Amino acid sequence: MPAPDMHAAARRLIARKRVVAIALPLLLLAYLVYVFFAFDIPGLAQRARWDNARILVSDSYSYKTHVERNNRTGAFTVAVEGERKGTYDDTNLPGWVALGDGRADVTLDDGGRIEIDGDTVRYDVPGFGLIEARQTQAEGVTTNLDAGTLPDWISYSDTRLMVTTPEARLTLTRARTEVFVYAFGWELFFFTLDSPYHGESLRNILFGPQIDPARGNIAGAWQDFWGNSIWRHGDTAWALFETVLMAFLGTFGAAVVALPLAFLAARNFAPLIAIRLAARRLFDFLRGVDGLIWTILLSRAFGPGPMTGALAILFTDTGSFGKLFSEALENVDGRQIEGLASTGARPVQRYRFGVIPQLVPVLLSQVLYFLESNTRSATIIGAITGGGIGLLLTQAMITQKDWEEVSYYIILIVLLVMAMDSLSGWLRRKLIRGD
Repeated sequence: MPAPDMHAAARRLIARKRVVAIALPLLLLAYLVYVFFAFDIPGLAQRARWDNARILVSDSYSYKTHVERNNRTGAFTVAVEGERKGTYDDTNLPGWVALGDGRADVTLDDGGRIEIDGDTVRYDVPGFGLIEARQTQAEGVTTNLDAGTLPDWISYSDTRLMVTTPEARLTLTRARTEVFVYAFGWELFFFTLDSPYHGESLRNILFGPQIDPARGNIAGAWQDFWGNSIWRHGDTAWALFETVLMAFLGTFGAAVVALPLAFLAARNFAPLIAIRLAARRLFDFLRGVDGLIWTILLSRAFGPGPMTGALAILFTDTGSFGKLFSEALENVDGRQIEGLASTGARPVQRYRFGVIPQLVPVLLSQVLYFLESNTRSATIIGAITGGGIGLLLTQAMITQKDWEEVSYYIILIVLLVMAMDSLSGWLRRKLIRGD
């Protein structure tokens, strides 16, 4: 090619690169602008309830002690998270609350004070002043506040007053007056208030005198911890086992089903194109339907339960394993098979000793990876089928108040996934590399 033509071609190439370098950022910018308006980002920011977000976050790492007055009967109740097993009696009330003569006095750590006196409640907020409110059946909720100049931490209407501060939350309606006092930690995580071991130190339980005359300290403490009716540690452990069982049965069941079917989809083992196409379309169908869709369909067919979740995983993973195994079969070394054939080995023996050993590293690696991934998926599937830790997580979320239990279950799920990751990595090293 003449030199001038070469220079012209080089200039055209440089010009095209410049166009691409300018066009790509412009296209990306245009896409981001489209996303900004298509997903209504400004409206999302306006609709965000940051006060609810703060409450949710604080509820996840702290607990609330409820001081509640039933405005119809005038009865007071003091309980941790409103739980029946966490209800204090008059002899062991927290030191910051005093009950008597139809009234309750709550003293907060920041110097604030809440007084519930019949249908009237007073909250002396440090740095703000006295908030006084009253509820009556005729007028609803009335207060001394100016409704037009309320700060964002006070919500008021004719039927409800809510005051949220870092130390407490006060809610007044016609039905009840409630004070939620926050404290760091997960109260009653080990023992409920009706357990004789509540408030006892670990040293006293292990080495001290017998606390419960009917039981030894260690056995009794373990029974009360495992049977804790608020945190349900025993039920939670069983739910974790169900989650792992769903993932295990679904993953390894799919591998067992997919391996023989993969031979029908491999070009070098199934010469008839009709058989190959049928097997491949079957794999496409099984993995093309998402696991959650299979979960819903199977729940309708067989009812809820962990086995339904395992079947949903099996269906989806059979399609995925079938594709992976068939591709691995198409890449096996044919010389090993030919060598076995020259010795007079039957077809089954050729597959067993000439094909399967070549597949084992790929098969084990993929199966163990899917097992780890399916442990996470089984959490969501369990929420739909009514089994495993996903069910407990969903139940805690539905209550809209047990966010500390939600944190507990999420931490357990993360630890479970980490354990499965470590286990699968160890098994891969042992079974594949022989370390």
